Amino acid sequence: MDLQGDDEVLRALFRRRDDGSAPGSRTDGHRIALVVGGGGMRGAYAGGMAWALQQAGLTGGFDVAYGASAGAFVAAAALLGHGYDASRIFPDDMAAPAFVDPRRLGRGPVVSLDHLIDHILVHVRPTDWDALRDSPAPLRVMVTDAADLSPHVLSELPTPAEWRLAMRATAAIPYLTGPPVELHGRRWVDGSIGDPLPVARALREGATHVLALLTRTAPELQRSDAGGSAPWWARGIDRLVPGLGTMTQDVRRHGESVALLVDAAHPDRAGGHLFAIAPLQTAGIRGLTGDPLRVEQASHLGHAAAVAALRGIDPAISFTPDEFSAVPRSTLR
Repeated sequence: MDLQGDDEVLRALFRRRDDGSAPGSRTDGHRIALVVGGGGMRGAYAGGMAWALQQAGLTGGFDVAYGASAGAFVAAAALLGHGYDASRIFPDDMAAPAFVDPRRLGRGPVVSLDHLIDHILVHVRPTDWDALRDSPAPLRVMVTDAADLSPHVLSELPTPAEWRLAMRATAAIPYLTGPPVELHGRRWVDGSIGDPLPVARALREGATHVLALLTRTAPELQRSDAGGSAPWWARGIDRLVPGLGTMTQDVRRHGESVALLVDAAHPDRAGGHLFAIAPLQTAGIRGLTGDPLRVEQASHLGHAAAVAALRGIDPAISFTPDEFSAVPRSTLR
């Protein structure tokens, strides 16, 4: 399965980098969207990709960014120029019991969004929510209506408090990360439940070019088409709320976006240019992996995949200083 697609997306970003154009002053007629997939700790792959894009000077070329769950946090970091933080936050700060501890299942949230939003993003890797609000390239945070499980977008929020609520909402899963989040009179849960990779939404909302950062390898996405067993924690949630745990893991919902990416003649592409970067190898991590070494490997592999894609356009592009060395294959599954 060839996920990459049309490299005109990357070429357009390189042209924008070279001409120094900024949102609101573009003359190329394009609307380039960044779409970042979620998946809990799998977001480490996308974090490494975001760092490579920033090293290449390309993150200023986006007109809008979309993200679901962990993807929303990575997309925000990309827009704010915090690509290195996106690559390090998963292994350094989130792969720890203070954030993820499966032993808490049934006694409290397995994943502590309080620790992420109120500690890590305040004291360790501060997020400027005002800058995110004022970004000329808006962030569109995917959320799911808790009442009917329909996908929605939260964006253009006026206060840091609302931005923090939106980021909490896009990752909210009862019994796993916390209860639904109320904002603007509705209750929201994890954005990945309704639309884990909003490529189609980006096209519907006017994107001419879409770069998608994927947090699963192509073989993993292919296997998901045939289903498979949910991890133990998802089965535990199913016992508490039948169907909820399985729904959070149902990566078959990626099918719509994958079909768009692999089929240049897909009727919903409407002439749009799509390109995806996916990890070329797996670090063997899942949504709740707390092993810092494996999570760091995922970040390295995401960075390497993005570097390979970008060097396919410009073989001479430099990634010095390169914060990531090659990950020994013997350590990977």
